[in-house]
Amino acid sequence: MTSETTTTSRVGLRPPVTGNLITILNIDGGGVRGIIPGVILEYLESELQALDGEDVRLADYFDVVAGTSTGGLIATMITAPNESNRPLYAAKDIVPFYLENCPEIFPQVGGPLDGIIKFLKILFGPKYNGKYLKNLVTGLLGTTKLSQTLTNVVIPSFDIKNMQPVVFSSFQVPREPSLDAQLSDICIGTSAAPTYLPAHYFLNGDREFNLIDGGVAANNPSLVAIGEVTRQVMKADPNFPATSPLDYTRYLLISIGTGTKRQTPIYDAKMAAKWGVLGWLVNQGSSPLIDAFTQASADVVVIHNNVVFEALNSVDNYLRIQDDSLTGDLASVDVTTKVNLDGLVKVGQGLLDNPVSRVNTDTGVFEPVSDGGTNREALKRFATRLSDERKVRESNSSNGGVLA
Repeated sequence: MTSETTTTSRVGLRPPVTGNLITILNIDGGGVRGIIPGVILEYLESELQALDGEDVRLADYFDVVAGTSTGGLIATMITAPNESNRPLYAAKDIVPFYLENCPEIFPQVGGPLDGIIKFLKILFGPKYNGKYLKNLVTGLLGTTKLSQTLTNVVIPSFDIKNMQPVVFSSFQVPREPSLDAQLSDICIGTSAAPTYLPAHYFLNGDREFNLIDGGVAANNPSLVAIGEVTRQVMKADPNFPATSPLDYTRYLLISIGTGTKRQTPIYDAKMAAKWGVLGWLVNQGSSPLIDAFTQASADVVVIHNNVVFEALNSVDNYLRIQDDSLTGDLASVDVTTKVNLDGLVKVGQGLLDNPVSRVNTDTGVFEPVSDGGTNREALKRFATRLSDERKVRESNSSNGGVLA
């Protein structure tokens, strides 16, 4: 591995050094619940189009798009190039994509033996064989590699052989060429949730990868994305301003969750004390072990972001959109009945009109922000800021100017 400074320019958006902000979009993991951020992103992109024309896309405004698992798939959809070197998918196409393909990725058994069949599948292998997902993303992405995305991408996964996280980051490719994998392999790897989908093995050059779901490492990868940007600033990447890595007034972060289960007691220590392997993997229709580590990692990141942005007087630069009140099938990652998928669309639409909320770092509960308005209004404000930032960069680049 080399340590020299490398540049990270991309097609489209001018580099941050020509503007005032470093813009980051984050999308959590969550299986079929990826429909929820799909709805939110459609609205955000429509607001950007209202300002700058119907041809603009999210990749034209964000320096970094981060995603884990289903969020990694969405990140790839909106940053991978098509034959015209524009994003493969517009944001408005995300939800239809999920509605069409999720029932094939997570086929439902149904009938009175449904629970027994699912239980037996988990005992002897993953619940789903992953073949449809593999064929789908391979067909869509072909041989497109990480280095070809239209803006910088950060997608975590976890190598089960080496027992360590693997972050597929556009920023690291020049220093570590083995990370320049095909986007299809990255998507399959970051989505390989234990007990749900098989682990994914592939070779890239002489390096082998043995990947499982990125949620093991970072279900909310916004902190990973900020870390990648901080690394570039510290390494004096000429595309980034010469500023303090802790100057959060320069960061603009929109982080979108996929919803979480309403915090009602399901388990307790007396129950868990009696569990063996099966009890931790399958219990009351869910997997306590998987739910615990994905929820814990996401919550810790949200709390950290809240504390840091507030401590560094940059709270208005951070927008977290999340629904923490899901119940029943809506909280699942793989229930793909029409009723549930349509219900997730409604959750996303309802979330737009919910008040802007931030997690209370003492209780872990999301609470409305005083005078914060709705998420719809906040996204409109952020769209204006993103549009203004893009215009500033275009103007400075045309005039040959660079802001320090």
